[in-house]
Amino acid sequence: MSKKVQKTADEFENVEHALTSSEAFIEKYQKQILYGLGAVAVIVVAVLAINNFYVAPRQNAAANEMYKSQAYFAADSFRVALEGDGIESIGFEEISSEYSMTPSGNLAKAYAGICYFNLGDYEQAVKFLSQYDGDDQYFSISVIGLIGDCYAEMNEPKNAIKFFSKAADSKNDVLAPYYLKKAATLLELEGDKEKALKNYQAIKDSYPMSAEAQEVDKYIARLQ
Repeated sequence: MSKKVQKTADEFENVEHALTSSEAFIEKYQKQILYGLGAVAVIVVAVLAINNFYVAPRQNAAANEMYKSQAYFAADSFRVALEGDGIESIGFEEISSEYSMTPSGNLAKAYAGICYFNLGDYEQAVKFLSQYDGDDQYFSISVIGLIGDCYAEMNEPKNAIKFFSKAADSKNDVLAPYYLKKAATLLELEGDKEKALKNYQAIKDSYPMSAEAQEVDKYIARLQ
């Protein structure tokens, strides 16, 4: 028998042995395997049921409530947008609590924080803005920057600089230079001219076409 034929025969023998072992394993643990597959099926059905019969309807209800509150928000009626009108709108704060597991409930947290900011309650604004979970390139960055504004209003410059810098780290061509400048302004007021100069230079080097870059040379010259 040639080596090639012998090798092929050995391979078939190995495969046959593996299949025999697998059959023996399945036969021995048949009940456990069936129970396991049944459990997986139950989990899949439960997840689908939750999505179709609980999450989706609640998302629709939350979106409807958001529409009502956003109308008040657009009219600068921040208190009503936040707390509801007592008739048709329950307000962003209630939406964020009642529908917390939905995208609209998540968005309501940001809106509630913005309302509190405009109403001058900066601690509550930070509370709600910090709960918002987003990853888009504009709104979520603006939320981070607004937290910095809250701390600035509360006379906590170190925390304000921290969040302005975090917003600037986004590298967004529009928002990053804006928050670099806000951080630099506070750094100057705090006496940290070196870091302030670094921020101004970053605006000039990385965002030369931004509005902030048009007058950044005078800030750099002043600190140098």
